[in-house]
Amino acid sequence: MVMKPEPIFAAVESIRTEQSHVILMGPGGRGFTQAIAADLSRKEHLIFLCGHYEGIDHRVAEHLADDEISIGDYVLSNGAVAAAVVVDAIARLLPGVLGDGDSAVDESFSSGLLEYPQYTRPQEFRGWSVPEILLSGHHRAIREWREEQARQKTRERRPDLMEDQ
Repeated sequence: MVMKPEPIFAAVESIRTEQSHVILMGPGGRGFTQAIAADLSRKEHLIFLCGHYEGIDHRVAEHLADDEISIGDYVLSNGAVAAAVVVDAIARLLPGVLGDGDSAVDESFSSGLLEYPQYTRPQEFRGWSVPEILLSGHHRAIREWREEQARQKTRERRPDLMEDQ
């Protein structure tokens, strides 16, 4: 089943403004990244179009959508799940959405690397301890340890991200 263009055009045209940015969710779109989330978080009005099963008549992509985004190299039964992922990634970048304004700055992909390991209390759990450096109070050494851990984790799990480093 392919969704017809007429009702989609009518729906979008009834709400579209000069500030609108229409995004079609689909496997043929550009790969969604943190950088794209940041760019979209600066847009004033987003409209998401989500196909179902076989998708949407191609004239929607050609003449109505401003952008087409894919969240990965796999197929879902509908684009609503993918749109929810994109909306969540964008929303957390908006001022006031997260409790701490710096929360979205120092995490995976914000610097092009995966995030360093995180620890909390207790200091020791089942014989596994928090690394001593994190308990030292030496802020520069902690920052350097975290940077090295992020590089190491990225090299091991996502070497493709290291190409730009």
